[in-house]
Amino acid sequence: MRLAVAGCGAVGRAVCELAGAYGHRVTALSDSTSAVASPNGIDVETVLGRKTEEGTVGDDDPASLPEADYDVLVEATPTTLGDADPGFTHVERALARDAHVVLANKGPVAERYEELRAAERESEGEVLFEATVGGAIPVLSTVADLGPENVTAARGVLNGTANFILSRMAAEGLGYEHVLSEAQDLGVAETDPTFDVDGTDAALKCVILANVLSEEGATLADADVVGITEITPNALSLAAEDGRTIRLVGEVVVGDGNPSVRVGPRLVPTNGTLAVSGTKNIVQLQTDHAGELNLSGRGAGGRETASAVLADVGRLS
Repeated sequence: MRLAVAGCGAVGRAVCELAGAYGHRVTALSDSTSAVASPNGIDVETVLGRKTEEGTVGDDDPASLPEADYDVLVEATPTTLGDADPGFTHVERALARDAHVVLANKGPVAERYEELRAAERESEGEVLFEATVGGAIPVLSTVADLGPENVTAARGVLNGTANFILSRMAAEGLGYEHVLSEAQDLGVAETDPTFDVDGTDAALKCVILANVLSEEGATLADADVVGITEITPNALSLAAEDGRTIRLVGEVVVGDGNPSVRVGPRLVPTNGTLAVSGTKNIVQLQTDHAGELNLSGRGAGGRETASAVLADVGRLS
């Protein structure tokens, strides 16, 4: 398959680097200020080397990317809220020309789901977005295999940065600000970690799960969200005395009406399934016929997320 990759951050770069190993070739790539395209495939090593040295991938306008020669648009630009642009516009333009779309960008799926599906229905192309929930963990493909109508609830630890911070605070008795600084030094947390620590990132993933399970078109505004910034070492110490710890847990419950979406700190058993440590993620699916299923693994990272993107490309193939 010929891939056009929008976004040259950790995920976009990794998709380009790994595409050949999966039997695909990259025919176009854009970053925020430039683009490069070749119908026979770009020289990935050269283009990424230029990005590292000069800060751009090519000499073309990034707005030209959706018009390049490709079979699948990989949308890996940063997630934005509200109108979810430029990601949503990229998707819309690709579908208008009957191309397929694979999303790593959560915005279009979490904020404009009904419009996304409407555009897909008008197109010969298909939209897949495994990478938007849980990185390398095959959450959405598992839901598809089970049948969304057979999954009644989903809950889990869906943000590695928040989980690293809470794990370190519990293990070492350290304060939030100290561990956040440590996480930033290690590259586990972004320079601006707001999306991670205020629960927004986990909430977006839960909203996407809610949309897949219910097709109700939920958005971030429908979620009840509390972050971890107010958690203290004392709270974690008190929880430990009772054989429990604190994790940032997202929950989606599908009822007769709109699904409920909640994200916030929860007490969980120290040795329980949800007490994953470090940057690990876990998702529990409650099903009608198969009981509770637990899916765990690396929920973030360039290559990990790229593996989910390329798995979707494989499904389209």
